Amino acid sequence: MEMLLADIDLPELASTAPEVFADANRFLSLNTSYLKLEDRQFLAAAFCFADASHRGQVRRSGEPYISHPLAVATILTQWKLDAQALAGALLHDVMEDSGVTKLELTEKFGKTVAELVDGMSKIDKLEFQSKEEAQAENFRKMLLAMARDLRVMLIKLADRLHNMRTMDAMRPDKQKRIARETMEIYAPIANRIGLNSAYQELDDLAFKYLHPNRYGVLSKALKAARGNRREVVGKILDSIKDKLAAAKIEASVTGREKNLYSIYRKMQEKQLSFSEVLDIYAFRVIVKDVPTSYLTLGALHALFKPIPGKFKDYIAIPKANGYQSLHTTLFGPYGTPIEIQIRSGDMHRIADAGVASHWMYKSGDEGFSDVQKKTHQWLQSLLEMQTESGDAVEFLEHIKVDLFPDQVYVFTPKGKIFNMPAGSCCVDFAYAVHSDIGDSCIAAKINHELVPLRTRLKNGDQVEIVSAVHARPNPSWLTFVTTGKARSHIRHFLKSLRFEESVLLGDRLLAQGFASLNQPLQQVSDDVWERYLKENGEKSREVVKAELGLGKRLAMVVAKRLLQLAGNWQEELAGGRKVAAVAVRGSEGMAIQCARCCNPIPGDPILGFVKKDQGLVIHTHDCPQIAHGRIDSEKLIDVEWDADVNRLFDVPVRILAQNDRGTLAAIATAIAEADANITAVATQEPEGFSERYMQIQFTLQVSNRTHLAKVMKNLRQLPSAYRIQRMRS
Repeated sequence: MEMLLADIDLPELASTAPEVFADANRFLSLNTSYLKLEDRQFLAAAFCFADASHRGQVRRSGEPYISHPLAVATILTQWKLDAQALAGALLHDVMEDSGVTKLELTEKFGKTVAELVDGMSKIDKLEFQSKEEAQAENFRKMLLAMARDLRVMLIKLADRLHNMRTMDAMRPDKQKRIARETMEIYAPIANRIGLNSAYQELDDLAFKYLHPNRYGVLSKALKAARGNRREVVGKILDSIKDKLAAAKIEASVTGREKNLYSIYRKMQEKQLSFSEVLDIYAFRVIVKDVPTSYLTLGALHALFKPIPGKFKDYIAIPKANGYQSLHTTLFGPYGTPIEIQIRSGDMHRIADAGVASHWMYKSGDEGFSDVQKKTHQWLQSLLEMQTESGDAVEFLEHIKVDLFPDQVYVFTPKGKIFNMPAGSCCVDFAYAVHSDIGDSCIAAKINHELVPLRTRLKNGDQVEIVSAVHARPNPSWLTFVTTGKARSHIRHFLKSLRFEESVLLGDRLLAQGFASLNQPLQQVSDDVWERYLKENGEKSREVVKAELGLGKRLAMVVAKRLLQLAGNWQEELAGGRKVAAVAVRGSEGMAIQCARCCNPIPGDPILGFVKKDQGLVIHTHDCPQIAHGRIDSEKLIDVEWDADVNRLFDVPVRILAQNDRGTLAAIATAIAEADANITAVATQEPEGFSERYMQIQFTLQVSNRTHLAKVMKNLRQLPSAYRIQRMRS
């Protein structure tokens, strides 16, 4: 039974614009096919509340504001969403724009609708350093709401789709910003959860506002091409239908339009002209079930010859978003390539509406479909990433990486399929299997052969990961991993490692701070530490020590305050005693670094500089950075080399030598005979010298200053060597 707004006794609707009233009635009539009468009455009440809340508000185009939430809800009826989601769409702006509270929405429409609306509301009350940070934090909040209830994202996508359709009234700069955000985030999300029609429309609309001239030219060319090829398309269509009828296969055959942005992207990626892209005619064949799909494929391959390497079976191996189809490209009449998709009716429904095609909220007893399971797994991986990301901007960076649609399909040794973003390597696969496997992987086998961990995966590879109990992530992995999950896990581990190392360094700096005040560290009791932590709003003394190690606090200031709290501070105690220098080995990890400007090595007189967020940086005492006043002398601390230093240090050496045959080999031999290692070499023409000379710069690895002197002595004995010097910045 159809129900209209006029059937309800709601006098506050009397002032509603006639066109909005008509749209509201159309919206309610669209729900008749799948919603009960009480659900539609619930939606009518939600519309009336939203209409009253937005009364007097208008969009930039001049339309009543209520037309926007009504349009968003109407889009959701095409995806057959339930009454709660549709009510959430009608009310999605009332908290943000009309001052309605979450409690009020809960009382009137229930907790679920209030949660949906809250998930859509932006975080306007927080202050952010930049627009990017605000955008990232809003997106993170929406993701958390979406993980609890996917309908939040479906409402947001419908909201973005209607905003993109009606963006003409906005300033060009705002159009471009919203279009870029749509193309980078919302269109890929629509694709990831299988909303194919929304994905293509969002891409096309974003393309229109980002590149209006290109969009106009391509749009005009596409319309002309449609007219020119109508006759050829008709002939191919008839041939396909006749062949399927002869094979007694019932099917619906239609021409398939390529969306404008996909044509543009193909032209860009493959350096093709418009006419070359439009040479491919696209058709879609919809049959009753999976066996018929393969029968249809055989019949069409008998009609037109398939192009080798252009067949994809997404039925046996579905895409990550649940998409299933057979794709084949054939040699058509006159040698024209023909693209054909073959799928069942159920597959077509999923291809168009994705996770919304079989809505999980219709019945609590219904099990998850494969699409919903995959979407749920994806949401869980996003939640895992956001807990390990340092901030919202970093999290958004990880998300963007994982939203690109190109995929490769690889197998575990037991035959389980994993779909990975194109360009993924063995480490990405290890983290996709499990985060613990990723953290402890040491080697990989692809198709039973050992390969480096950075090896890129290809479709059909069988991948086996070799792990070890005590293995840990390597910082160099960040230079080649692709997926956001792998990147976030590695960064999280490195931050934890850096924290531990910074605590150890902070301990040593604090001890030096107390020594400089002639006071023992042991006299600071747990009670004093508790008072200090409460005073500074810190969680633990480890956090304070880590901040000392990272240069965010000064050891002398912390030591002085702790002594004041202990009641043992006297100004006269602060002088008269030489403070022991902090001993460094150069192998402490990220908390202590050797400066690249002077490359100190054991044996060099050194000074330490506590640099914010980088820890303790070691310089030579005659470093140009210190000499030129570029380093605050107040932050310099006394350091000395530990007597037990057992590692190699990089040091750059420049050699001016005769440009004769064998000179480079002789120099390399002299370095090797001194037990030094060469990690880098570069040659160039020396200024002010003839072509008979060349300048060579080596990066050598030596254990200390004595070892370097031995290398230099060997080099000076070469007849071809003219000048040898250790380089400074």
